Amino acid sequence: MDGRGRRIDSRMIERFWRSLKYECVDLYALKTGAEARNGIGTWISYDNEKRPHSSHGLLTPDEAYGRRTPNLKIAA
Repeated sequence: MDGRGRRIDSRMIERFWRSLKYECVDLYALKTGAEARNGIGTWISYDNEKRPHSSHGLLTPDEAYGRRTPNLKIAA
């Protein structure tokens, strides 16, 4: 982030919150704090570990940032 208040600074986090809201909170209608904590935690784990992101070349964030080895086939 180069400067304070740039409009593109929050683009990725805004996209994250939108996805969380539409794919988890609104979809499952979480009512209690415990439901929200468990549901959101599960969704964040899914988003980081199993869901491929186009911005990472269809790798998961864990694979893209080196936390896990990408599942690449060895060329013959």
